Amino acid sequence: MTTERIDLDIEGVRRFHGHWCPGLARGIRVAEAALREVGPSLVDEEVVCITEADHCGVDAIQFLTGCTFGKGNLIHRDYGKSVFTFIRRSDGVAVRISARAGWRPAHDAREDEIRARVEAGEPVSDEDRHYFDGSRERYIESIVSAPLAELFDVRRVHVEIPDMAKIHDSIVCSRCGEMAMSSRVRHFAGRPYCWPCYEAMQTSESTA
Repeated sequence: MTTERIDLDIEGVRRFHGHWCPGLARGIRVAEAALREVGPSLVDEEVVCITEADHCGVDAIQFLTGCTFGKGNLIHRDYGKSVFTFIRRSDGVAVRISARAGWRPAHDAREDEIRARVEAGEPVSDEDRHYFDGSRERYIESIVSAPLAELFDVRRVHVEIPDMAKIHDSIVCSRCGEMAMSSRVRHFAGRPYCWPCYEAMQTSESTA
C-alpha cells in the first residue's frame, strides 16, 4: 500500500453531510483507502461498496467514491460494523476495510486534567474551558491526519461480484394504493401488496 496522500474534497463532504464529526472524518479516510486500492471508477458503477454500517461515514463514501444507494452500487448489510468492502467489477479486485480496535489519538494530559476538574465541579478558567471545548475538533483532526495503517485493517478478499442494479416495473398495492417495485411486491389471494401492507395483513391474521 502506498503512503502518498490523495487529494480529497473534504469541504465538499462537510457541506454534503451538513456537519463535521468524527464519524464523517472516518468515512473520509475509508474513502481514501478505497480510492487508493480499487478506484476511482473509470466507468459508471464500476466500483461497488458493501457497507456493514449506516453511520455518518457512509455519506463521505458516497460523495468521494461515487458508490451511492441511488445508483445501486452501494449495498447496505445491517450488521452494525464499521466494515466496508469495495469491489472493482472490471477485474474482481476487492478490499475489505475495517476499523482497528483500540485506536486512540495521542494522549493529552492537559485535557485530562481539565476534565477531572470539570467532573469534580471545580472552577475552570475561560482559557481552560475553551481548550476543553476544542477536544472534539482535535479528535477529528487526529483522525484526518493519522496514517491509514493505524486506523484500519485493509486486506484483499475474494467476494462474489454483485449484479448490476436493475430497473423494475412498479405495481399498485391493492391495500394502500401506493406504487411498489415489482421485485418487492408480495401476493395474497391473487392480489399484489407492498411489503408493509403484506406484513400488516399477515400480523392481523395471526392475531385474529
